[in-house]
Amino acid sequence: MVDVSQAAQTANKWRKKRGSLIMALHEIQGVKGYIDWQDAVDVALGMNIPLARIYEVLTFYNFFKLEAPGKAVISVCTGTACYLKGNDKVLERFKQELGVEEGESTPDKLFHLQSVRCVGCCGLAPVCVVNGKTYGRVTPDDVPVILDEWRKTFEEN
Repeated sequence: MVDVSQAAQTANKWRKKRGSLIMALHEIQGVKGYIDWQDAVDVALGMNIPLARIYEVLTFYNFFKLEAPGKAVISVCTGTACYLKGNDKVLERFKQELGVEEGESTPDKLFHLQSVRCVGCCGLAPVCVVNGKTYGRVTPDDVPVILDEWRKTFEEN
């Protein structure tokens, strides 16, 4: 029996739907957390789209990740309300504590730091979201507490 990759199955599902490349890539990343080289090749072959076009899309939209992110994806909101309430200081503290820049994962792949436009919780500004858990009115002093919480979560699992 031939083992068909998830990306190949997804490509087959979306192949006949016009303009569906981004939807197919979203689906793959939703399952795996990122899209690697083999996924891109499988999509290119399965949807009959040049590999260069696949990479054009993957590198144009910063939503797509080409490497596995850390276990905890930290999204710091950079929307207007969060900006006015000091999210820049929160983001800087995350960078300092983790030793990474935006869009990077820690060497141990425990954390991935990213900035996002708006998470829709403006009344709680500044906001960050870690793996779907929202933290509101975050101060730079909260950052080590948030990181410790997630470290403990991963130690327990």
